[in-house]
Amino acid sequence: MFKFLENLVDPYVDYPENDVPPPKLWPFLRDYSKPFKMVFWLTALMSIIVAGVEIGLIFYMGRVVDLLGGEPAQVWADHGYEFIAIALFILILRPMLQVLDVALLNNAILPNFGTLIRWRAHKHVLRQSVGWFENDFAGRIANRIMQTPPAAGEVIFQVFDAISFSLAYLIGAAILLSTSDVRLLLPLLGWFVLYGFLIRWTVKRVGPASQAASDARSTVTGRVVDAYSNIHSVKMFAHHARELDYAKDAIEKTRQTFQREMRIFTIMDVMLVTLNGLLIVGVVGWAIALWMQGEMSVGIVAAATALTLRLNAMTGWIMWALTSFFRQLGVVAEGMETIAQPITLIDTQNAKGLEMADGRIELKALTHHYGRQSGGLDAVDLMIEPGQKIGLIGRSGAGKSTLVKLLLRFYDPEAGKILIDGQSITDVTQDSLRLNIGMVQQDSSLLHRSVRDNLLYGRPDATEDQMIAAAKQAEAHDFILDLQDPEGRKGYDAQVGERGVKLSGGQRQRVTLARVILKNAPILLLDEATSALDSEVEAAIQDTLYGMMEGKTVIAIAHRLSTIAKMDRILVLDQGKIVEDGTHDALLASGGLYADFWARQSGGFLKTEDVA
Repeated sequence: MFKFLENLVDPYVDYPENDVPPPKLWPFLRDYSKPFKMVFWLTALMSIIVAGVEIGLIFYMGRVVDLLGGEPAQVWADHGYEFIAIALFILILRPMLQVLDVALLNNAILPNFGTLIRWRAHKHVLRQSVGWFENDFAGRIANRIMQTPPAAGEVIFQVFDAISFSLAYLIGAAILLSTSDVRLLLPLLGWFVLYGFLIRWTVKRVGPASQAASDARSTVTGRVVDAYSNIHSVKMFAHHARELDYAKDAIEKTRQTFQREMRIFTIMDVMLVTLNGLLIVGVVGWAIALWMQGEMSVGIVAAATALTLRLNAMTGWIMWALTSFFRQLGVVAEGMETIAQPITLIDTQNAKGLEMADGRIELKALTHHYGRQSGGLDAVDLMIEPGQKIGLIGRSGAGKSTLVKLLLRFYDPEAGKILIDGQSITDVTQDSLRLNIGMVQQDSSLLHRSVRDNLLYGRPDATEDQMIAAAKQAEAHDFILDLQDPEGRKGYDAQVGERGVKLSGGQRQRVTLARVILKNAPILLLDEATSALDSEVEAAIQDTLYGMMEGKTVIAIAHRLSTIAKMDRILVLDQGKIVEDGTHDALLASGGLYADFWARQSGGFLKTEDVA
């Protein structure tokens, strides 16, 4: 039975991806709930049936009280089969109904609903642009991805476990009280109106308070993860106390928002106890008064009393369920601030795969300033012929990294276009574009996985021999064989730690180089590819780098000018424009910026730092 129910809905079922998810809460939840439509209806029906059974049993106990007023033998003779039938119903059919109701909720819905939301939310967020990730804490994004699914699951749980059950119970109670004596309905209706006002007062305050508390918790997570991710900087600058203060501000805000939320629940509890007192006195007192006047049987009084006491016990649960429902809605709403953001950098509707021919790159009036008035690129025109090796230099903010990011389509340019073999990169799929570009970055961070996983990231279908050959070419094979992680995994199976922290900077760089060698893409981008290597290893790997470049179109950003002196062309960027273009010798002879950089650098290193 479990397997059947657990497989009623596939959380990974194909669905039409929406670049602009619904920005409002209920349409958002409804969109995610589509695969569960039939299961939801069945669960709601079962919840109503279970509530009806509970009410029926309470009133049947009232009937039993009235029947027991007669002679035992005669009561058994007249109603024995009835008692047996009710007993069998309670022992067999009622548990079956209850099991089906609970199993639909606990086994068919909750595990799959949370999984579906987490899977789709992660899939949606992964499609966001690099720029989108650069504008938020990774910890806060991850926290929202993790906390939204259980919150949404709790919303669904409360809908079927509490809200639909309690509504059916209240309606059933009203019907049965009115059929016993319509006058018993009056105190119940009066109580229900006051109870509705209390619910409205509570809900109106719980939602915003919960969203504020959830947002505060996400801020704490973001700040804590930021400190942990940059623990080397924290320790190096001895800012332990500073980070504690930074986190304490967020933690204190979380405490204060939670305090405000809990005040609402305390007031609610006090009002609820008062209202329930009115309910008990009103219904039971009136029933006793009617019995004393001979207008009501003892059984009806007993049933009305049992029903009222049951409602008294339920109201706290219902109120808590409702507040939990709206509190979790607040968490979902806060999570939507991340997972419901539209995808702004998308493939065009009829985008095709990039068809690589020669590897010619053309920039036409390329402009990008990140929405600012300065920085980035300004109307750059450039033709890079197939197989040409280009060195790119310039001061900080000149636009070097911007050019590379635009070429990878991490951003769309504000004006102009980039063509590869005559195809605009905005008209081809992003995946096909990036599959044809290999890049070695200055920040050679790795995935928190094994060395093998990191290398095969460049080419998942590569053989073991091809992977090892790439590692040898990058001068990485020997040190990889000596690796061992705390769990005893060795060599290529050793874990490298978060962002590759267990390796030295030079080791990370060589693994990154090996990964790009294995990828063997026709276009190669190098951003200070040897910056983390010591002189001896750099000298040994220079031949490897030039070997990697053979037959490829190459753009290499460098501060150490000696690493690009042999390039076919060297471009000098300044204030977003190409101000010099030529060979090393030609640029030295012209006496311009390049010659000035060359003359002023020490050991071939240009003392500028790129933040463009």
